[in-house]
Amino acid sequence: MCIQLSKIIDMTGKKFGKLTAIKYMYSDKYGCAHWLCRCDCGNEKIVNGKGLRCGDTKSCGCAKIERAKTMSTKHGLGKTRLHTIWLDMRSRCSKSYSINYERYGARGIEVCEEWLNDFVAFYSWAISNGYKKNLTIDRIDNNGNYEPSNCQWATIEEQSNNKRSSRWIEYKGERKTIAQWSVSLNISDKALRHRIDRGWPAERALTEPIHEQYRRKPI
Repeated sequence: MCIQLSKIIDMTGKKFGKLTAIKYMYSDKYGCAHWLCRCDCGNEKIVNGKGLRCGDTKSCGCAKIERAKTMSTKHGLGKTRLHTIWLDMRSRCSKSYSINYERYGARGIEVCEEWLNDFVAFYSWAISNGYKKNLTIDRIDNNGNYEPSNCQWATIEEQSNNKRSSRWIEYKGERKTIAQWSVSLNISDKALRHRIDRGWPAERALTEPIHEQYRRKPI
């Protein structure tokens, strides 16, 4: 914790790692001075002055990105499926032009700091937590962020059952999502949804004979 000082330490023009202090901006409630800094890469960032002097902050974050790129290239990870998953995860949470941004970033879903600019950290977590080529990353709480405590690897079917749009039907003591009933009854989920949307009771929706064209297509 910073101690309130009567005089701000002038760091204008001084260089700390890749950051050069440009001007004092403000002091927070703990008395910590914050400085606008320019990174060697050209980005500007407001940084805690104590963090600069102690060496805790040495760049705008670009150094971590470069390390991740270096590690990815060195170990050949840049061409892996996991690298693509990592890129897509970040894109849908932070790029407004992403086709899935409305369902993620626009809802406030973020990628945790640990993974955001460090692919190797994400890669290590994935390998240690059951990653396989037939699985995709799944958030346990659909309103939560992409972070180690809220993510797991799941099949497409398991993910569909965890979507916030999943609809549950209870029949004869069994409670399943439409996707699950679709599999067990060999009826397309589109046909089941249509029946439910029309107000059919669960028993009729699940048991009434269906035309062959509405059978669930084999995967």
